[in-house]
Amino acid sequence: MLPPAGVRVWLATGVTDMRRGMNGLALQVQQALQHNPHAGDVYVFRGRRGNLLKILWHDGLGMSLYAKRLERGRFIWPSPADGVVGITAAQLGYMLEGIDWRHPQRTWRPELAG
Repeated sequence: MLPPAGVRVWLATGVTDMRRGMNGLALQVQQALQHNPHAGDVYVFRGRRGNLLKILWHDGLGMSLYAKRLERGRFIWPSPADGVVGITAAQLGYMLEGIDWRHPQRTWRPELAG
């Protein structure tokens, strides 16, 4: 799941109760983060163990809730002191692949053909 270009992605820092469903997470966005959960932005939440994410997104027609669990390792997450952190859709893609989205490793590209 990657949002369309131009959609803002927000990480809800800290730990979220992963028992919450769509309505509970939307209420958290509205009350704790002071954002409108129906505005079309993507909100990403992480559980206590760090291996589970829930993603909330309203696409203009309805609310969607996605979940991703890593079988090994943990998702890289900002400090709870940061509140809510904005990232790009590309960084979200890295995160969903289990790659450190803050410092992705780029492949080397040659500058000359010969």
